[in-house]
Amino acid sequence: MSGALDRFFDHYYRARPVNATFTGVHDYDDALPDWSVEGLTAFAADARRSNADLLDAHPASALIHGKDGSSLDALDADLARRYLEIAVAENEGSHGVRANPSLWTGEAVFSVISLMIRPFAPLDQRLIAAAARLDAIPAFLGHARATIGEGAIPEPWAARALRECEGAQVLLERGVEPWLLSAPHDGANAARVRAGATRAAGAFGTFTGWLRERPAAGSDALACGPEFFDLLLARGHHCARSRAALLFDARSRLAGARATLDAMALDAMALDAMALDAGGAWEAAQERIAADHPQADDFFPAFDRTWRACRALAAERDVVTWPDWPIRYVPYPEWTREAAPYLYYLHYRSPAPSDAAAMHEYVVPPLDERDPEPQLRAWNHAAITLNHVVHHGAIGHHVQNWHAYHRARSRIGKVAAVDCASRIGMFCAGTMAEGWACYATELMEELGFLSPLERLSQQHTRVRLLARAIADIELHQRSMTFDDAVRFYVDTLAMPEAAARAEATKNSMFPCTGLMYWLGTQGILDLREALRRRRGAAFSLKAFHDELLGHGSIPVPLIARLMLAEAA
Repeated sequence: MSGALDRFFDHYYRARPVNATFTGVHDYDDALPDWSVEGLTAFAADARRSNADLLDAHPASALIHGKDGSSLDALDADLARRYLEIAVAENEGSHGVRANPSLWTGEAVFSVISLMIRPFAPLDQRLIAAAARLDAIPAFLGHARATIGEGAIPEPWAARALRECEGAQVLLERGVEPWLLSAPHDGANAARVRAGATRAAGAFGTFTGWLRERPAAGSDALACGPEFFDLLLARGHHCARSRAALLFDARSRLAGARATLDAMALDAMALDAMALDAGGAWEAAQERIAADHPQADDFFPAFDRTWRACRALAAERDVVTWPDWPIRYVPYPEWTREAAPYLYYLHYRSPAPSDAAAMHEYVVPPLDERDPEPQLRAWNHAAITLNHVVHHGAIGHHVQNWHAYHRARSRIGKVAAVDCASRIGMFCAGTMAEGWACYATELMEELGFLSPLERLSQQHTRVRLLARAIADIELHQRSMTFDDAVRFYVDTLAMPEAAARAEATKNSMFPCTGLMYWLGTQGILDLREALRRRRGAAFSLKAFHDELLGHGSIPVPLIARLMLAEAA
């Protein structure tokens, strides 16, 4: 093991204690990050020292793509240096904690939720840590006001932060007590949590008032600019292609993907193009997809049944090593149920790599017994199959996470894709984590797993990934305004305006992230075909998938270079 890498990980977990909790490293469960002006200055100095330490131990010239331990350490050291470079640039720029209040509110509320949703330790141990974090939230949000200052804030970011403040207050005022009732505990610890929750809820209220008084920044503030975007693209995603080349490619593919969607929608509706213009065919088909849903008494069984069918077909066709790592679909915990709609509350949150868990729980909003129909329409068979089973809970994220945790030789690759407060732990993991999950739906379609309506919905996903990549690039290079991006989503995807605005908000907050879905998926497809041509009759789909997944959560373009070099 490299001492320089050990020191990097110690730096990472100390600087990002909430990430540490989600990763299963529990030395910092009582802490919040120091994002004060002084803390950010200290972080930059520590990052420079860590970068120099890594470079001294593993010179860039030693980055040989072999299989021996020193090469792996050199690879991880390079990924770690890139992480530090991006973190410092974000902290000092317009799209980090110096400008975006939602990063603060998300970190604060999920510092507590991270201790509530997984029983990694006895309740009393988690209560002690939660009380410490609750006690720290007022000062943390005070630092947010000082670090951000009194300037203008982009309205979409402020709106998201305000909604998170509301969710935090719901959680602290109405969710803490059910959590305390979930298991036996010491009364003194519970009392401290109750008192801390009251103070923290008040701090979120104060922060809400401060946010409402901030002026709205101009549209330009939502774009990170080409320089930072290109840094993320090259240093984070390991992408050798230019922003312009990617945009041209995505736009070229979008027209064909949309034409295919329209043709499939007309066919699904058994309509002639003369009877209904193609632009309205998808909207009509959406109604049919929504109407194809489980009955209320079959809602949760439908998830489990689909998951088992997905695994059975993958095993029958022998396409990937799928471990015995079961998952169950359950209602949201009572203590986070009311707050979840206000927050970045994931249905599938990656298991913590360093925590033992025999069974993973995939959480789903319980049906409204008075009127379940709207939820059943939203959680229709296509949504259950494509999103909640294939993409997330089955062969997609869940299987990829197992390979990363148990087979990856890269230490970065084991932990980089862990779901944290507002995003994954390390930017470099995005193309693999999301690329594989989106590729998994392509694979299951190839295997014949999808129904006709599910295939139609999957084609819409292809269009959405291309549109997301285009909006990501154009918004941040300032060739598309925020309002343009919203309209682009509405026009291209027939997306409701509120959903389009939420999508554009995520694009604006996290540059070069919308791109990673298509970049990763297309990268895997291209790599598969390149190796199929190179290996000929010796090519094995299962061997390809296992080799790919065995690299863990590191950039797909980097994995492609490693696998192609080895094949050569």
